[in-house]
Amino acid sequence: MSKKIIVALDEFVQKYKDVAKQNPEMLRVEYDSDWPSECYNQSGNTGDKVNWQPIKRSGDSNFSDLETALEMKIHQDVISYYSAYWSDNLNAKTDKGYLQLLQPWNPDDFERLQQNLIGHILMKRRLKQPETLFVALTDEDDFILTVNNSSGEVMLEQVGLEPKEVVAPSLAVFIQSLQPSFSQD
Repeated sequence: MSKKIIVALDEFVQKYKDVAKQNPEMLRVEYDSDWPSECYNQSGNTGDKVNWQPIKRSGDSNFSDLETALEMKIHQDVISYYSAYWSDNLNAKTDKGYLQLLQPWNPDDFERLQQNLIGHILMKRRLKQPETLFVALTDEDDFILTVNNSSGEVMLEQVGLEPKEVVAPSLAVFIQSLQPSFSQD
């Protein structure tokens, strides 16, 4: 487990909770009885707005099936990032705009995330581009933030194109640069 990633995420989640004290809607989500999660603070009827919070996980999640399917080793920062919390996506802002840190909501969502990562890597291979793993969505259509699997650098990437801009030298540095955001407006 990458301690730098865990520390960066722990600090960001704490800042997120602090900002949510002034903006409680940040930690409210529509309840879905078909999509259970430890994150729910209460139950409700499907569609009801309920409180939630990020829930700390212990130990790395199992990425061995993903690594076997892709015949590659996944960068430890990405493994630690997706293993740290059960959470809804977390809104954040930078000096360049707004983004959402992607997070798994529950074990089924984690499985779906891994399937999407496989699809992303296979697309990158087909296009003969460097292998990257997505970690965030931006407020611009078709732009995502990814981690270069070889270097660990955080990249701004237009879907289907080779990354052109290094945003941060590492995922931990990137997360530390973010500020929680109430919305993406």
